[in-house]
Formats: sequence, C-alpha cells, structure tokens
Amino acid sequence: MSLRRKRSRIQGAPARWRADAWLTGHARAFLFSLGQLVRAPANTLMTAAVIGIALALPAGLLVLLEDLRDLGRGLDTEAQVSLFLQPTVPDESARRLASELERRRDVARVEVIDRLAALAEYSRASGFGEAVALLDENPLPAVLVVHPRADASTAAAVEAFAAAMERRPEVAVTQVDRAWLQRLHAMTALARQAVLVLAVLLGVAVLLVVGNTIRLGIANRRAEIDIAQLVGATDAFVRRPFLYHGALLGVFGALMAWVTVVASLLALQGPVSRLASLYGSGFSLGGPGLAGALLLLLTGGGLGLLGAWVAVAHQLASLRRRTGSWFVE
Repeated sequence: MSLRRKRSRIQGAPARWRADAWLTGHARAFLFSLGQLVRAPANTLMTAAVIGIALALPAGLLVLLEDLRDLGRGLDTEAQVSLFLQPTVPDESARRLASELERRRDVARVEVIDRLAALAEYSRASGFGEAVALLDENPLPAVLVVHPRADASTAAAVEAFAAAMERRPEVAVTQVDRAWLQRLHAMTALARQAVLVLAVLLGVAVLLVVGNTIRLGIANRRAEIDIAQLVGATDAFVRRPFLYHGALLGVFGALMAWVTVVASLLALQGPVSRLASLYGSGFSLGGPGLAGALLLLLTGGGLGLLGAWVAVAHQLASLRRRTGSWFVE
C-alpha cells in the first residue's frame, strides 16, 4: 500500500481515532526522550547545570530587584517635607502655621522644631557646641516637618505641596526629604534594564546550548532517521522526540536554576536581616514564589523547545539537500 493511500485512510478515520493516534505518538516521543536523558545522567546533568546557571543569574537578580522595589514602595509613605521658616518668624507663629497645615486633608501630622530645639540639635549633631554657645542670638529658624497622608505621598503630590508652601511668605526654603529614595528608584530601574539585557543574552546562550545538544543527537541517529524517512516517516514524526528532548532539558535546567536561586537567597538572608536590623528595619529577602517558579519553568521549557526546533529544522533541511528528497508532513 502506498504512502499516499495510508495517509488517505488515516485522514478518513474518525476524529477520535486520529486524536488517540496523535496523543499516543506524543506520549511515546515524550517517554522516549525522557528515557534518553535518564540513560545518560552525566550528560543530562552537565547540560542542565549549564542551562540552570544561565537562568539562575537573571532570575536571582530580578528577585533582588523586586525586593528593593517593594522596599521602596514601603518607604514611599515615609516621605516628608521640611519647611524652613524665615528667621524673623517667632515660634508662636510657627505653631499657628503647623495647626493650620494639620487641618489640610493631605497632611497627616506636623512636627514643630522651634528655634531653641533647632539650635540644640545643631549643636549636638555638628560638634560645635562650644562655638554655638558663644553666639549672642540664635541664627536658626523654626522648622516644620510635614508628614503627608498615605494617599497623598506620591512624588507628584509631595512636589506640588512643597511648591505651594514655598510661595508662602513665612517659608524661606522647602526641602523634600526623599531625594535618596528617588535615586534608589532610578538606580533600580537602570539595574532592571541591565538585567533584562543580560537575560536576553543568556537566553540566547541557552538556545545555543540546547541547539548544539540536539544537533549532536541528530548526528548520532542519522542512520535511524534515514531509515525512518525511507519507510514514510514525516518531518513531524522525526522532529517530535527531539523537541521533547530540548523542552525537557530546559525544564531540568529551570529546576536547577530555581534550586540555585532559593539556596542563594537563604545564604544571604542572615546577613541582610542583620544589616536591616542596624537601621531599625524588618526587611528580609523574598523568594521567587510559586508564580516565579512557574515562570522560570515555562521560560526554561520554552527556550529548550525553541532551541530544539531551530536545530531540528536546520538539520532536516541539510539532510534534505544532501539526499535530494523532500518529506512533507
């Protein structure tokens, strides 16, 4: 019976039979590819380790950047505006202004640092206490430290409030005490872009590793592929086990990457917690989580599948040119 007649019989079969045959073919290809990997544990482990290291580096850096971004979000509510009043404004006027500001809907509370308290703080912090004591009068103004409400602590809202306060005649200078936080956000954004570029480069490296592995596998099974094609095997039939082989390598590499990231974060957890405690913070590193683990597995499997597809397509095209045959799916 010719190959065309066989295909006609298959295409004319009930849809359920065709679906069963399709699922059976994929199950056999999957089990065959899994068996190939299990029978060569050393090669599988080394290839998966290379893929795991390539995936673990950007994944770990992205987890750290997410932790820093969460830390920045938590500190956004701590933004405050310092109002340095004119030196001629007495302390009683400063307190009246503080009471007026506390009645605003966008202000949570206002701290009043009177002129005497400001001078004492300067003497203590600067170390020039003896020199300050020789002054005939207090040159420092009163300061109002304004804490915005949580819903009004965005960068735009705080800047607008500071600009409005600067136009008041009692206020000499306003200072938004979040410049360091803005720098942190800017550096985090820059680092995130750099990590994404690194992830793309390492993703290409994973494609090359899987592609080269699949290419060697096709070369080792060249005679088997030739015989299968001579008896009517389609490109899809030949390609299927290699695609599963590449996808499984990517998944195994992603599992190793997840283990590497989690182990690294656990190793850093203690030093980071001790450093955070010195600043009075309870900050701790978070792990990739379930969503991150699934994304890592999908990324590894997808890269392995793509690398295998490219390698198989190139090798089949090369075989077709050498043999002068053309096998359709």
